[in-house]
Amino acid sequence: MLCACSGEQFKFDEPPPESPESLATRDFSASGISSRNGTVDWDSKLDDAQVDEVESTLKEALSLNYEEARALLGRLEYQRGNFDAALQVFQGIDIRTLSSRMSKAISERTRPLKPRSKGDIVPAGVMSLHSVSLLLEAILLKAKSLEELSRIKDAAKECKMMLDVVDSALPNGIPDGISEDCKLLEMFHKALELLPKLWIQAGYLDEAVLAYRRALIKPWNLDSQRLACIQKDLATTLLFGGVEVEVPAQFQVWGSTAPKSNLEEAILLLFVLMSRMLNGQIIWDSEVMSHLTFALTISNNFESVADHIEQVIPGVYTRAERWYLLALCYSAAGQNDTALNLVKKISGCSEANQEPYIPSLLLGAKLCSQDLQQAHEGINFARQVINSAKNQDEHFLVQAHKLLGVCYGNAARVSLSDFERNFCQREALAALNSASVCKEDPEIMFILGLENAIQRNLTPAFNNVMCYSEMSAGSTAKAWKLLALVVSAEQRFKDAEAIVDLALDETGQIDQMEHLRLKAVLQISQQQPKQAIETYRILLALIQAQKESATNDVVTSQRRLEVEAWLDLAGLYTDLESWRDAEICINRAKAIQFFCPRNWHATGVLFQAKARYKEALVAFTVSLSIEPDYIPSIVSTAKVLMKMSNDVAPIARSFLMNALRLEPTNHEAWFNLGMLAKMEGSVHQAADFFQAAHELKLSAPVQNFI
Repeated sequence: MLCACSGEQFKFDEPPPESPESLATRDFSASGISSRNGTVDWDSKLDDAQVDEVESTLKEALSLNYEEARALLGRLEYQRGNFDAALQVFQGIDIRTLSSRMSKAISERTRPLKPRSKGDIVPAGVMSLHSVSLLLEAILLKAKSLEELSRIKDAAKECKMMLDVVDSALPNGIPDGISEDCKLLEMFHKALELLPKLWIQAGYLDEAVLAYRRALIKPWNLDSQRLACIQKDLATTLLFGGVEVEVPAQFQVWGSTAPKSNLEEAILLLFVLMSRMLNGQIIWDSEVMSHLTFALTISNNFESVADHIEQVIPGVYTRAERWYLLALCYSAAGQNDTALNLVKKISGCSEANQEPYIPSLLLGAKLCSQDLQQAHEGINFARQVINSAKNQDEHFLVQAHKLLGVCYGNAARVSLSDFERNFCQREALAALNSASVCKEDPEIMFILGLENAIQRNLTPAFNNVMCYSEMSAGSTAKAWKLLALVVSAEQRFKDAEAIVDLALDETGQIDQMEHLRLKAVLQISQQQPKQAIETYRILLALIQAQKESATNDVVTSQRRLEVEAWLDLAGLYTDLESWRDAEICINRAKAIQFFCPRNWHATGVLFQAKARYKEALVAFTVSLSIEPDYIPSIVSTAKVLMKMSNDVAPIARSFLMNALRLEPTNHEAWFNLGMLAKMEGSVHQAADFFQAAHELKLSAPVQNFI
């Protein structure tokens, strides 16, 4: 107790286990201190009289005043874990009355040292810093006692009162004259850290954020690591607290450049922490990098995440991990080529002696699966995962087989020979069937259904899509669409339209528009032009109504859908020989997207319907100059050439063969090949072509599956 009075402080961050025996009820004479009337009996039950008696003993033996004596006694009780007894003692100190005196003492006693005149002597009656420290400690221990007794809100109020006392005395922060080992400073720093945690425990996140900001807004002479912990805790609360707390006017030290939201403030704090970690001012904390990655990701600043990963000091990540994380960032930013190059580095010659880094190989396979021209590269990545992950992680194997199936399917669509195409199609189904044993990833069943549909295996495709719907607890928009297309490929247009009607009630606005267009196409297939025109009218009205409130991504989707709707109408009016209406629709589409191959294809079809073959050929040529592999224009060019002259039959044949190379299931190309063979007198060959066209048309969906 004498040591405590001399200013020695103790650790209270982890209070000792509560003892049933109060220090106020023990033999106080063991410390060598007696009252005037002899040794005090501490073994009786604690009551107000005993507290007064102990207090009197402390006052007389150590020359303390009333409040200081209670502060010391309360500290002893807290040390022993007797929080009820400590709280009872602390409640006898009227801090509200003493707060002004304490503030004045702190202000007077912490002035910068300089030569003083006789008039500058500290006024008489001003408390000493030691007394102030003792009382501040009492407030803090009272808050800790309340916390231990689960009175969290009251604890926070007591802690805030302590901070208010120091803040009012030092409005500009801690002056340089106070040494870091000063007890007052240590008590104040502990209170700065404790208050926001108490508010969080009490459920007042807005108060917690304000308390964190209060700790950071002024120079409170916090050491680097402690300051970093507060900054990190504030950033975490802002990111995950779920409460938007505006910055008060008194905290807006940056004026107009102050952060506009919690997310911006958290990112700024994490930027500061990252900079200090990279400069070696504080120790490395992986959680800071994780939080910064999350914050920048939800704000779509993926390039910034990549920049910070590149700045991380060597040794934190292995070379493979760093390249993998960078590849993820660039992939998320839409720079798939850059990401793929980084993945290739991980599996390149420089890493030949290292264990294969499976996540990067899977990422490489996924990136390649999104580009038809990289299909074979993706197959190699997926094969490496399968060879490396045997008898290890089943999840990796399943994902590898899934991506292998997707890449084989893509390879089949760009194959130059029938043999290669058939091989890739078989391998695609085999890989996807191997992956489908996993019932935890419904996406596998959807991809398998899509691949079966593309290969015109309609019954398995239907079953796969239904299985996907059951696994995903309700169909998604893409599942509804694929299901309707599979049913339409079975020439069950009425059932397909009923499926689309169900989808309209289950999906969002953008998906509803896609389904409205599909419904109109189905109505055209059922020879219901009036109903189709009305459906298109509703679709275009919805697009027009939502243009003002749509986001950039939605606007892009709506523009594409609007162009498709106008061109569908143009094709419908062309079939009805309503030339004027068809021209209006085509011009509307061109006003939205002039350099679109389908726009010029629709123009060519209109000219072809009017028997203006030269203009039609020019329009189809423009379409192919925009997209050389646009199959409808390739087939239509061949048709126009066949009608213009018999001398260009070889050229027409080359166009049709090119179309079949790109899409072997295109029934129009097969039909026109039959017409060409018939013109040349090859009747048996023409019959084969017509037979193929007929069978393919019977399994053709109203729209392409992909």
